[in-house]
Amino acid sequence: MTHPHSATASLDGVILALAGLAVALYLGGVLISRGRRSWPVQRSVLWLAGTAAATASVVGPLADAAHEDFVAHMATHLLGGMIAPLLLVLAAPVTLALRTLAIVPARRVSRILRSRPARLISHPVTALLLSAGGLWLIYLTPVFAAMRTDPLMHLIVHAHLLAAGALFTAAVIGIDPHPHRAGRPLLAAAIVAGSASHSILAKYLFAHPPVGVSASAAAEGAQLMYYAGATIEGVVILIFCAQWYRAAGRRLARTPSAVAV
Repeated sequence: MTHPHSATASLDGVILALAGLAVALYLGGVLISRGRRSWPVQRSVLWLAGTAAATASVVGPLADAAHEDFVAHMATHLLGGMIAPLLLVLAAPVTLALRTLAIVPARRVSRILRSRPARLISHPVTALLLSAGGLWLIYLTPVFAAMRTDPLMHLIVHAHLLAAGALFTAAVIGIDPHPHRAGRPLLAAAIVAGSASHSILAKYLFAHPPVGVSASAAAEGAQLMYYAGATIEGVVILIFCAQWYRAAGRRLARTPSAVAV
């Protein structure tokens, strides 16, 4: 098999440049924000870690191995499609942008967030379909085989995983301003549905290896997808429950105390 990255070193350079730009813009925003209000250090750490995870899923030794090793491929899926979105969303980049932008650009960003297309694509059901449905599409169609040999398809798939994962994570546990914050029961149902879809797909791949993947490699990759994915989903559930608990506490604090008889 021809190694896809042997002819795409320039693409690696572009990706690294974009990652560097993302870090520079975020840290620049942090410096500007500190002149007005403090910005939590942990959010900057989360952004750096999320950018590193997203980059490592498409550039570097693990990404290179993923073209021929199904276990490495699944590791990049977890890095770029689950871990990176979780870290990046918790870094609250939209909140940082709204704090640091001038009034006119900030208002434009707010209008975009409130627009009908933004409300549609960020709805938890839409985000769930893009995230979970996209995974089934990758493995049940020729997309998986194409991304192993076509560098452009490889990048497109990982870009989709990152974007869809970020949309879904932001929809259910995001801390940035959201154009359509659904009720907690719907968000809980979306989390359960997403977790179930991920688990079922892992079991399917265990029993039905993708074309060009041996049964043993498929079994190892599917187990990594199942157990590591469940761990990441467990973190999302914990954060969701903590947010729900805090929101309930704030509502109780605002409720007037009952008059003692």
